[in-house]
Amino acid sequence: MDRDWQLPERDVTPESVFLSRREILARGGGALAVGAGLSLPGPWQPARAAEGRPYPAQRNAELSVDLPLTDEAVAAAYNNFYEFGDDKRISRRAQSLELDPWSIEIGGLVERPTTIAFEDLERRFPLEERVYRFRCVETWAMVVPWTGFRVAALLDWVGVKPEARYVRLETFHRPTQALGQLLSFWYPWPYSEGLTLAEARNDLAMLVTGVYGKPLPKQHGAPLRLIVPWKYGFKSIKSIVRIDLVKERPKTFWNSAAPDEYGFFANVDPLVPHPRWSQATEKLLGSEERQSTLPYNGYGKWVADLYRDRREP
Repeated sequence: MDRDWQLPERDVTPESVFLSRREILARGGGALAVGAGLSLPGPWQPARAAEGRPYPAQRNAELSVDLPLTDEAVAAAYNNFYEFGDDKRISRRAQSLELDPWSIEIGGLVERPTTIAFEDLERRFPLEERVYRFRCVETWAMVVPWTGFRVAALLDWVGVKPEARYVRLETFHRPTQALGQLLSFWYPWPYSEGLTLAEARNDLAMLVTGVYGKPLPKQHGAPLRLIVPWKYGFKSIKSIVRIDLVKERPKTFWNSAAPDEYGFFANVDPLVPHPRWSQATEKLLGSEERQSTLPYNGYGKWVADLYRDRREP
């Protein structure tokens, strides 16, 4: 029977909103926000408050493309993050990822292996903003202002041993927070990626802590992700917890799961089709317009020499 205290299903607060509110209360700001009638953060907003942090950072004009930015809300609502599901609308599901505490372990063939809290890592390296093209292997694209620092700066800090030839990066493994890891059990979790040492030292390779002048939202890979703009997006691993310098080429997530479709290098190339679709054109998010794909996503003058004498598969 009906009860006068019951609410219809449509009035039930979504779980993601409840969890966001709980996080604010835990940090001591909930009473103020609710009492002032302020809206609580949604999944398109940064995962951590920017107070006291270096956002927005100064833009590096030399390494930024002069193109219109993809709308921030569009970029925040269309994401690949298989840890939270295999569709693009995972922005609310990604809010279940707990970021405090978060540390990054750096090891392997380095002179000074270390484990560092994300906040300390963020403060250690000067941050800058760069506007990059971003190209997904699924043929959609966007133009995004990322904030971060060069991968090479991190490598110099820990010291690379002479025998190191590759950089291996790994994300979290938390099936209780990321249902994609629990339900899609056949994938080789945790997500991992790799670069040659020369690729990692290239000026374009960034470790990213922010986007659109704010700290990274969770669906964008908070708190720390990789951006290598001349490669397909799956190479730009999200939510990094471990970085290792290694001698042998590392196994990587998609190259292990589907080696015939996703190569280790995965450089953007309009002349090399994916086995199931052409890579000759791309669609900008927020637009119905298709445009021609550029070799190396338009970054050939910075990176083409890395592959001129490549003998590895």
